Amino acid sequence: MDTSQSSKQPRPTVGVVRETNDGERRVALVPKVVATLRGKGLDVIVESGAGLGALMPDELYEEAGATIGDAWSADVVLKVAAPNAQETARLRAGQKLIGFLAPRTNETGIAALADAGVEAYAVEAIPRISRAQVMDALSSQANVAGYKSVVLAASESTRYFPMLTTAAGTVKPATVLVLGVGVAGLQALATAKRLGGRVTGYDVRPEVADQVRSVGAQWLDLGIDAAGEGGYARELTEDERAQQQQALEDAIKGFDVVITTALVPGRPAPRLVTAAAVEGMKPGSVIVDLAGETGGNCEITEPGQTVVKHGVTICSPLNLPATMPEHSSELYSKNLYALIELMLDEGGALAPDFDDEVLAAACVTRKEATP
Repeated sequence: MDTSQSSKQPRPTVGVVRETNDGERRVALVPKVVATLRGKGLDVIVESGAGLGALMPDELYEEAGATIGDAWSADVVLKVAAPNAQETARLRAGQKLIGFLAPRTNETGIAALADAGVEAYAVEAIPRISRAQVMDALSSQANVAGYKSVVLAASESTRYFPMLTTAAGTVKPATVLVLGVGVAGLQALATAKRLGGRVTGYDVRPEVADQVRSVGAQWLDLGIDAAGEGGYARELTEDERAQQQQALEDAIKGFDVVITTALVPGRPAPRLVTAAAVEGMKPGSVIVDLAGETGGNCEITEPGQTVVKHGVTICSPLNLPATMPEHSSELYSKNLYALIELMLDEGGALAPDFDDEVLAAACVTRKEATP
């Protein structure tokens, strides 16, 4: 009797579940990546309707080789947003979960995953080192948000972005200021420049000035250096904050559009645009505040809302990447594929090596091996 088939280990399974958060249209895995995972020796189970928000019906997943079924039973469960209490209850001890788990702020959710014995990986915790760039979901989604913030600003603005010379006269280009020059900020600068705006960038880390200039924008120098660890800005001292606030308040009043992207991990967003600065802007100007989910960079931002104060439109969209679900999902899928690939051993089994700095940093809950 040939026992070779029966002695084979079952293929690891990856589950793609349907997102339940309001407004969340992304899906953790797109069909083209399903086929790639299957080529690596993994089977994929997709919860029915998981891709509908991103315009990817079940049929596309089946054509790529996935099974439509109970994705929560898979060895690795993929999500976009952190699971709620009901979703965490569907997970079993020993399962692996990957997603945006908010480990710095979602203490209750992380504790519940730990209590359930889930081996959870937070994509926000992936270190920003060169070999982990392909797994950097924060950056891939920030790129989308930076682009869409400019499209939103252009839609809300009462003025053209580009300079136009017509028989009726010349229209001056819009002036655009981007506060915070991370991935989202750089994409916003580049997009606003492509639309023809006169673009300026500012950050408390002066070493990013060359990046601002590389996309054709000007650098706003306020004389403050707050470079921190991991490519993020540190929190400013009280004196630095007062100096920055006054200088920014004076500068902001001269711009038609202000886009803010400044974040400090694990802390409320720094307040960069005061109410006085808003009041000093020209009527018809626009502020797009991308930090609304952590309180906002503008003093009078209303997170998730678009309001008009002193004739200035202030937009604070939440989860902008979800408004472009096809490309956001595609980018996110590639990030997750690279992380899953790192978990596989030479035989194709799921065997994460926690001596690897990427996996060790990303894993926020796991059962320690007993000696």
